[in-house]
Amino acid sequence: MSVSSEVELEGHIIDSGMMQACFGIIMDFNGWFNVEEFDIGRQKTDESYARLTVSAETEEDLSRIMHELHQSGANPSDVRDVELDPAPRDQVVPIGFYSTTNHPTWVRYEDEWLAVEDIEMDCAVVIDTDEKRAYTKVLNGIEEGDLVVTGESGIKVKPPERPREAGGAFGFMQGGISSERPSQTTISNIADAMQKTKDEGGKIIAVCGPALLHSGAGPALAELVHEGYIDGISAGNGFAVHDLERDLYGTSLGMDVETLDHPRKGHKHHIYTISEIIRAGGIEAAVAEGLIDSGVMYECVTNDVPFVLAGSIRDDGPLPDTITDSIEAQNAIREQARGADMVLMLSTLLHSVAVGNCLPSTTKVVCVDISPATVTQLLDRGSAQAVGMVTDIGTFVPILKEELLG
Repeated sequence: MSVSSEVELEGHIIDSGMMQACFGIIMDFNGWFNVEEFDIGRQKTDESYARLTVSAETEEDLSRIMHELHQSGANPSDVRDVELDPAPRDQVVPIGFYSTTNHPTWVRYEDEWLAVEDIEMDCAVVIDTDEKRAYTKVLNGIEEGDLVVTGESGIKVKPPERPREAGGAFGFMQGGISSERPSQTTISNIADAMQKTKDEGGKIIAVCGPALLHSGAGPALAELVHEGYIDGISAGNGFAVHDLERDLYGTSLGMDVETLDHPRKGHKHHIYTISEIIRAGGIEAAVAEGLIDSGVMYECVTNDVPFVLAGSIRDDGPLPDTITDSIEAQNAIREQARGADMVLMLSTLLHSVAVGNCLPSTTKVVCVDISPATVTQLLDRGSAQAVGMVTDIGTFVPILKEELLG
């Protein structure tokens, strides 16, 4: 005897590839389906609707299929309230807890759909029954007694859709990854998207790697911070050190960024820089006393642009401003990322993945790197909303600055 369940798909399910993906999931997991109802949108902007009966040989197989379908935006047609179980102790979730995607999510509690606040991937959903609120919590933030959503009933997920016709400043973001599009046109489109975000009162976060500074693009990024186009910097200890090193010594990791020469003792400049910033009491103190008077970190301090420097096991120093506790750093990144409407990921794989994990799929993401693998890995880890440009970061940032500032 087989077992069955019914699911619904709504939205631009054909153009976005959702329907094809769901069919593939069912067959890949040895199930089969029957289309009970299919209403196709007739115009480019029309949405479609499909209702499927999904079947499998065993309950275990069906459960696996339904889980995968749910992650792709297919929702059970029978509407029930969520199942809640209390956390047995701090940092321990109930068995079978629901692990979130980064897509907009709703949970049904007492016959009411509650939007899950602060959605991000790989979290638990906790419901405050007094205030009728649903919100995410990372596993290390779970407290004993938290009412945690378990199973997958009463949960609705809506992945971002890609209708056939997408215009406006963000239309180019339907394009995925490519190294073959005209660079100038793509950068111009990104500049338009940034300008639209700022015009609408949105916030733009830049996730930066040291290569941006080594390539000579630091002054251009600093100018974008100065002119108000960047509302936050997320980086590591190395980025800040090399930015400060350029101001103090004119070098980045010991290399003169103007002449490409390696000055005598230049290889020691980064550790000298760390020492001087520690002596001053931190980046803000170094700016206040006039030790630092240019660069990205200088512009952040003087223009009240917040920055998060997340530490690494390989950091020298580190700078006093670097967060060395990994959980504390994650929380700081998460807090910053939640306020972003658009994120530029500029030549850093590890920090791009870290920030990408904290972003909802509705946040616009542009990832720029000389290596296609960086963008591909970001998408593979679930940041499907990201679009990528494969190019030299030292070329990209100055051209972007010119597009925005003229």
